[in-house]
Amino acid sequence: MTAHTPPTPPFRDPRLPFAKRIDDLLSRLTREEKTAFLHQFAPGVERLGIAAFRTGQEALHGVAWMGPATVFPQAVGLGATWNPELVRRVGDAVSKEVRAMRAKDDRVGLNVWAPTVNLLRHPLWGRNEEGYSEDPKLTSAIATAYTHGLRGDHPTYWRTAPVLKHWLAHNNETDRSTTSSSVRPRVLHEYDLRAFRETVEAGAVAGVMPAYNLVNGRPNHVSPYLGEHLRAWTDEELLVCSDAGAPSNLVDSEHYFDTHEEATAASLVAGVDSFTDHGTDSSQMTGRLRGALERGLLTEADLDTAVRRQLSVRFRLGEFDPEYDPHDATCEFDSPGHRALAREAAEQAVVLLKNDGVLPLAPDTRIAVVGLLADECKLDWYSGTLLHRSTPLEGLYERFGTERVEFAEGVDRVRLKTSAGAFLHVPVVEDAADEVRGAEGALDPALLAGRTDLPPLTTDATGTELALVDWGEGVVTLRAPDGRYLSVAEDGRVRASADQPGGWIVQETFRLEPHENGHLLKHLGTGRHVCVSADGVKVAEEDPEVFELVVGERGEDAVARAAAAADVVVVVAGNDPHINGRETEDRTTLRLPEHQERLLRAARAANPATVLALVSAYPYAVDPAALPAVLWTAHGGQAAGTALARVLAGDVSPAGRLPQTWYAADADLPGLLDYDVIGARQTYLYFEGTPLFPFGHGLSYTSFAYGGLTTRAEDGTLHVSFSVTNTGDVTADEVAQLYTRAVDPSVPRPRRELLGHRRLALAPGATAELSFEIPLTAFAFWDVAQDRWRVEPGAYELLAGASSEDVRLRTAVTLEGEPTLPRPVVAGGLAAAGFDEQSGIEIVDRTKVSGDAVTPAGGATGELVYRDCDFGRGISEVTVEVAGEGTVELSLDGGRALAVLSTSAPTSGPYDYVSLGTSVAAAGVHDVRLRLRGPLRLAHVGFSG
Repeated sequence: MTAHTPPTPPFRDPRLPFAKRIDDLLSRLTREEKTAFLHQFAPGVERLGIAAFRTGQEALHGVAWMGPATVFPQAVGLGATWNPELVRRVGDAVSKEVRAMRAKDDRVGLNVWAPTVNLLRHPLWGRNEEGYSEDPKLTSAIATAYTHGLRGDHPTYWRTAPVLKHWLAHNNETDRSTTSSSVRPRVLHEYDLRAFRETVEAGAVAGVMPAYNLVNGRPNHVSPYLGEHLRAWTDEELLVCSDAGAPSNLVDSEHYFDTHEEATAASLVAGVDSFTDHGTDSSQMTGRLRGALERGLLTEADLDTAVRRQLSVRFRLGEFDPEYDPHDATCEFDSPGHRALAREAAEQAVVLLKNDGVLPLAPDTRIAVVGLLADECKLDWYSGTLLHRSTPLEGLYERFGTERVEFAEGVDRVRLKTSAGAFLHVPVVEDAADEVRGAEGALDPALLAGRTDLPPLTTDATGTELALVDWGEGVVTLRAPDGRYLSVAEDGRVRASADQPGGWIVQETFRLEPHENGHLLKHLGTGRHVCVSADGVKVAEEDPEVFELVVGERGEDAVARAAAAADVVVVVAGNDPHINGRETEDRTTLRLPEHQERLLRAARAANPATVLALVSAYPYAVDPAALPAVLWTAHGGQAAGTALARVLAGDVSPAGRLPQTWYAADADLPGLLDYDVIGARQTYLYFEGTPLFPFGHGLSYTSFAYGGLTTRAEDGTLHVSFSVTNTGDVTADEVAQLYTRAVDPSVPRPRRELLGHRRLALAPGATAELSFEIPLTAFAFWDVAQDRWRVEPGAYELLAGASSEDVRLRTAVTLEGEPTLPRPVVAGGLAAAGFDEQSGIEIVDRTKVSGDAVTPAGGATGELVYRDCDFGRGISEVTVEVAGEGTVELSLDGGRALAVLSTSAPTSGPYDYVSLGTSVAAAGVHDVRLRLRGPLRLAHVGFSG
């Protein structure tokens, strides 16, 4: 007999469309197998030959967490390039390294969690480094480019599958899993949704990750916006992956649901398809899913919907067609091209903020490079491990020669003397292994433990001189002479063992607390104080040691010596991305830490030719008045130092532009939790003060002239063109920017709004003609009266120039648009959250499933204004839908209260609404004002009669 070859199942047939293959595979999976697929670590199905799969590979600016890889500039630095074409190439390189690394280590995943498209609304946000810009148009342009690079160009098979983070309105680390972002409809549509929408619509996005926070009182992981908006923007199946631990937060910290089964079911029904919780242990989540099925909270069809979305991504990644996957043999890793691209990206990210002529530096300049970051190449939480490393000092050595460069770090050299008169001593270890944190790779680097193979600190008569750095707010690091930082491992011992501060909980930071005639040394990672015992130095709950700080040299003294002997001083200042401003921790101030201010003052006093080079993940409020030149770059990855040196030397003319407003002082900032960019006048769109440096700002070593601005409207598009000419004698890039503003709007509109931009290279004397095609819909705003987008008729200015404030050309166009109509309140009433203005109001969830309501912040008093409400021939009654306890007062046009409606008793719960009514007379068009008092939720106001 001849054995028959079993037929190829349809899901294995590459001739069939993916949808039919997925249908077939779904029909073959058991309910238990489908349930197991919904955890981040989905097991294989051996009987069908299906491999295990995991969602989530961090790849924000290079492959992260999995060991050595090419490290590109931080995302905010990529945003500062204003160069989508460059960023697309970076995404392309990152995705190729993902594939190459996966070929050697199957822990590396192809479902990449990048990019972050949260808007940089507030510069104190701890994760500022992860976003591209405060502007939704620029953010979507850069994010779209990165996702196209990550996806690859093949029409069918994707190199990697990008997931956008973090949906939605997420700009605070403080209490991030319990705070609610109050986002009014105009801000929702015009600002927060927009960056996601334009990126998804561009067609290279595989999914999104909801954020930890709540929006309008409802957790993002059960948001109706996932269905109402996200999945309406594309015909592709989108995979929604939860953030780590967020499914449990719905019960454990947010207390939004009583049971995990209810929470899990609600998330799945809302649109979450993959649950990232409890690390690699899927039993908790699958148990909750089974419980929800048993209780009737879920159906198998709900499972099918989520599994289908995951399978759609896996099919696009070529998992089921390895012989046809064009990316399967990709092996480009740490190639010369990738190294050159890392340097190019770092160069393009440098922003020249001020220059009085000291830059570029002449070849024979004697340079003092000083500062805490002068010999550092810092990584952040989402970096890979460095294969190559270039610090500013190394870059300047390479470019100008070691004989022309002096270095002073500016640390304070100290010894710590105990109450017994001995000093802390770092034992010398011969031939100690030089371990780099994360070099081996880890699925969860938060679990990496500190080293215990090195001896703990002891005490002796002379002690060891330590390098002390105060990073601000009293947070200090202490470094031994061999370059290792004092750290605390799981055994509580203090060792000089870390190559850099880092980790999910940083174990290398301390605080010197004044105590009696000395200081206690508090270890911030454990919250315990350092004590000295017979078996070494450790942290403990009791018997803290009182130390005397013996200073051998102040950092400013070393800086002053180096500065005085140089022609030019370059002060490299900024932040360590793991300290005072990072994931889980917002900053508290824009100010540069006092230690670094001391160094800057010392350098400037010793040598007026002082250049400040800020290397940071976020803006600072610095005084540039006495400085001849100021530059900024984000942490620039492996080529950061070389790039900065080449810009300082004039090998590259700087052309980075600020992706967010640099404010002059903390007083210019709104509250961190105030998400109303319109009402609080936030970002360059609405800010009415004078910024330190405006959005889009950046100088060059040459000059550019703009001319010939013309416009032409045709078939729903505004055609705009102008020319840019290099009028200097240096080849350089310019970033030409086009903005608009409504001249006489009926509602508050942006004072500037980016319509488009172009980064272009021009030789001396060269001219480029730039053309932009702007859809007329780009001039629309969200009309809360009609609950839709509307282009208002009237005049709009078009402004072309080198920044949002450096406008070189302007003209006006008149658009027909749609007329402004009053609100038809008799027919539809007023949705409470559809206000025009508010004071003291928060938006909250009307129900746990959908809808918005409003409430006075803190249960006190709040006011709402609804403009131009049309009562027609007249009404005689007003009704309000309310829950809770309190009072609603109604007045017209700012007059006296015409109606007062109060609950007679508290309703039984926040979602148990009652209808209250009373008589009121009104006709014609009026502004409606409502005053709310007490812990009351208002959902709707109706008018009749």
